[in-house]
Amino acid sequence: MAERFVVYYRVSTQKQGVSGLGIDAQKASVKAFASSDDILAEFIEVESGTRASRPELAKALAYAKKAKATLLVAKIDRLARNVAFIANLLEAGVEIRAVDMPSANRMMMQIMAVMAEEEARAISARTKAALAQAKERGIKLGGSRSNSKDIHKTQIAIGIDNAAKAMKDIQSIPGWNTLSFNALAKRLNDNGFKTTRGSTYSAMQVKRVLNRHAAQNAV
Repeated sequence: MAERFVVYYRVSTQKQGVSGLGIDAQKASVKAFASSDDILAEFIEVESGTRASRPELAKALAYAKKAKATLLVAKIDRLARNVAFIANLLEAGVEIRAVDMPSANRMMMQIMAVMAEEEARAISARTKAALAQAKERGIKLGGSRSNSKDIHKTQIAIGIDNAAKAMKDIQSIPGWNTLSFNALAKRLNDNGFKTTRGSTYSAMQVKRVLNRHAAQNAV
């Protein structure tokens, strides 16, 4: 008997929910993974990833449990960027699968949740740092559109400055443009280089720096 699915989609804001932004990408992933004949129901949640209240998720879990179906999501972070929340879901008595890693077992899904949670913390930290620097530059923080634009410009400027510093570190490595991302990260760390946050380099960070550098220098 073919595996049957109850699909759960989530977007993080009301605007995205109305416009469909984010939903199309999730639906495309699900469509490529599962036949429409195997999908019993679909639930769409418009919610913040930091809130525990998920009425549509509760409905999806109840439906899946009753139908003895698998809860299917496009990505694990569509559930939540919270380790405890994922752990509770895994104990709900319903099989859960993520399209981006369909063979993931319970332990792997918890590890993925840890990574997603850390990413959310990093985004929050970067936003707070940008706001603090904006305040130091005399930008009045508030809800007006002009202030929001100023803050956004500040965030972009900080990102460019940080990328430029990281690129300078990378270019100091002999033969840097012939090395893999992993090799570059290792060389940077071995030579004592740190990111603008004072942490060690990862292959993903190196990739992002190089991609930004390439985009900025594209003709």
